[in-house]
Amino acid sequence: MKHLPKHLQPRWRYLAVGFETWPDADVDRGGFQRELWYAAQNLLGDVGSADVDLTVVRFDRWDGGGEAIVRVRRDESDRARAIVACVETVGSDPIGVRVAGTSGTVRACEEKYMRGGPERTEQRHVTAGGDTQAVVVRDGRLEYRTNDALTAGTPLDIE
Repeated sequence: MKHLPKHLQPRWRYLAVGFETWPDADVDRGGFQRELWYAAQNLLGDVGSADVDLTVVRFDRWDGGGEAIVRVRRDESDRARAIVACVETVGSDPIGVRVAGTSGTVRACEEKYMRGGPERTEQRHVTAGGDTQAVVVRDGRLEYRTNDALTAGTPLDIE
């Protein structure tokens, strides 16, 4: 079987997507891909979601966040950004998603927009409500567990 001529081959754009979750969230590539497909189908319908053709090419995750590269058809990058903005949970875990940028190749997308690796975190112990708890500090945010649920805030919230 012959290949298509270059002018007939599909053209792609790559979206660099960053996301934040709770540290104990269970977010994986398959779940993220599934939520993208559901969001595309809900927003654009079957035909529109097939036109956009979202595919997760690369997925890196760490405690509390991660990055992904999502492949879309060249003329559909604006609609793809809208679809990514519609993703608010993966499975039962809430997720905050942002598009860092768009590129024409995977390599350029990685070099230009991907920060790689986790944020610098540190662990402190604070006293809140008479109990001493372990608190994870990330970029001026505090995350701690209260009554079997995670809570986030700033240092001013705890004082």
